[in-house]
Amino acid sequence: MAQQERQYPERAPMKPEMSEYWQPQPPVVTPGKICEQPIPAPSDAIILFDGKDLSQWENKDGKAAGWTVADGVFTVKKGTGDIRTKQKFNDFQLHIEWRIPEGIEGKSQARGNSGVFLQGMYEIQILDCYENETYVNGQTGSVYKQTPPLVNAMRKPGEWNTYDIIYTAPTFKKDGSYRTPPRVTLLQNGVLLQNNTTILGTTEYIGFPQVREHGAGPISLQDHGDPSAPISFRNIWIREL
Repeated sequence: MAQQERQYPERAPMKPEMSEYWQPQPPVVTPGKICEQPIPAPSDAIILFDGKDLSQWENKDGKAAGWTVADGVFTVKKGTGDIRTKQKFNDFQLHIEWRIPEGIEGKSQARGNSGVFLQGMYEIQILDCYENETYVNGQTGSVYKQTPPLVNAMRKPGEWNTYDIIYTAPTFKKDGSYRTPPRVTLLQNGVLLQNNTTILGTTEYIGFPQVREHGAGPISLQDHGDPSAPISFRNIWIREL
């Protein structure tokens, strides 16, 4: 007699909040003196934005990046989609400066939301977390939906923030699993937020990290689509390691 096939209940669909948690909130650290002028790039850096144009960037379709450039700064043009560098990278040191607009409104994830994606795969969250709580593995400087930042080092809206990111790309086994996982160190405004953190896989909005084999990839910036005023960027450079 054939063994009867076992029937299992269907798994409930994942919801975004299933991969979020709110406690403990990282302590607030006031960063040092504000640097009003862009931090000069070192001699061996690749300049990704020099204040003039977005010639080093493109949209997801490989066409010209449609964000707005003015006065040495570029600003998200909401509804036009993410942008990414034309050049692809493996290990690198990345410097990027970003600003939440003064007078921004909204709360939690609906306030100044963007992100920088390493190799187009792994998101470091950009968000206004100045006196604005959200789930800790989705706040400023988190490896999104994975690892919260050690502290909250936000400057208030209207002031420039800096990210300095040191990234080690993953290597893969023949079966597509990680031989060595990606790792990231992050400083915001000179304050350590991620200390050689292991990235577990893709940074999913719904669900948990996935390991996907890949090669070199771009730096991507997110057009998040939240209803708050768009954020701005300046002075982006990268050093290949």
